[in-house]
Amino acid sequence: MKFLDLVRLIFANLNRRKARVALTAVGVVIGTAAVVILVSLAIGLQQNANQQLYGIGDLTQIQVMPGYGGGEGGPIQASPSGGKDSFDASEPKLLNNDALAELAAIPGVERVVPREYFFGSFMLEYQGLDGGGNIIGMNPEDMTALGFEAQLGEAEPEKGEVTIGVMVPNNFYDPNLRPGQDPPAPPDLFDQDIKLTLMKWDNEGNQINRSVPVHVVGLLSETKGESDWSIYMRLQDLKAYNEWATGRRINYNKDGYGQAVVKVADPQDVLDVSQQITDLGYQAYTPAEYVQGINNFYMALQVIFGGVGAIALLVAAIGITNTMTMAILERTREIGLMKAIGATNRDVLSIFLGEAAGIGFIGGIGGVLIGWLLGQIGNVMALVYFAGQASQQGGPPPSVAIITPPWLPLFAVLFATTIGLFSGLYPALRAATMVPVTALKYE
Repeated sequence: MKFLDLVRLIFANLNRRKARVALTAVGVVIGTAAVVILVSLAIGLQQNANQQLYGIGDLTQIQVMPGYGGGEGGPIQASPSGGKDSFDASEPKLLNNDALAELAAIPGVERVVPREYFFGSFMLEYQGLDGGGNIIGMNPEDMTALGFEAQLGEAEPEKGEVTIGVMVPNNFYDPNLRPGQDPPAPPDLFDQDIKLTLMKWDNEGNQINRSVPVHVVGLLSETKGESDWSIYMRLQDLKAYNEWATGRRINYNKDGYGQAVVKVADPQDVLDVSQQITDLGYQAYTPAEYVQGINNFYMALQVIFGGVGAIALLVAAIGITNTMTMAILERTREIGLMKAIGATNRDVLSIFLGEAAGIGFIGGIGGVLIGWLLGQIGNVMALVYFAGQASQQGGPPPSVAIITPPWLPLFAVLFATTIGLFSGLYPALRAATMVPVTALKYE
């Protein structure tokens, strides 16, 4: 039997029993729609979670700190060979210049940037207002390499200059504010001179202050990360202030830096590079670890949600099996007549398997359409709700709540058709193995 003739015969047989086929296909429609809507919901939740997580930092960057022994797997062990890559657990792994070169040699690393925090306490003062934040020292050219952009002024401060994050002005307050008075508006610090008061304490507990005037040459663009609340200056300037705070000279080759930022060229390599840094004995942290954990969770959620829909499809499969079994009983003489005029077992098997798969296909198409429609309705309702929440709590609402990727409808229809095909396997085998004479005598 030719393929096109087989297809026409299958759909002609299904068309003869429209009501029965429709009722049987309803179960497939429900199961397929459940698969589409639930998996789409899980994908939408995953994307919205990733959008929120992308604000916690650049996913191509790894924060590296000195290693002081120990770790998640227990104490650090030195290599018995004592080779180049071995290290002694009793000695800390400092981030000196040799360590920076070691990190830069890791495949996939684009740049290694040393940076330092201020060791003591400090206060910012501007026109009677006090403020604070993080003071971070970096080489100016490294700031541009790490993607810092200034919405006003320059991102690279020179000697005696600072670049501040967009949220730093919000830290300023009036120390003399009286109860009932309105707090002052955040000051406009761009291109202004502010006083940086450094503080330390001597052995007797007496506070020692040092006032340093600095000029704000840049206001960084918002990143929703650490840089929004930080004050950046040249690494050499911060080194001088830390030497004043500690009362001793600092030698980065001997003492090491407090932190380094490793920028990786390809975001896909970040976790692998982070593991290599940890294996070298340093402490490493990257926001990509949180993203991977979230993605793993939502992948499991997709499987669970898809499994719930698949259960509904399996229940529908029982209905298909029952329908096809009843059809064989009703068409026994027809089967006998087909065999008597030359139809082979394979032809009969193909017809009944095709009818079962056709029921699954029709139900799959209907389920995809209903699932997509429910997803659009759910999107509208969810976005209206989230928009109201965002207006109350601040922050942008998610762009979409339920996402149906192109592969999902294709997979759902194929899965429903396959379920129908396997559901009709037993009835089709029963029909194909009928003896023609016995079938023709069936009443």
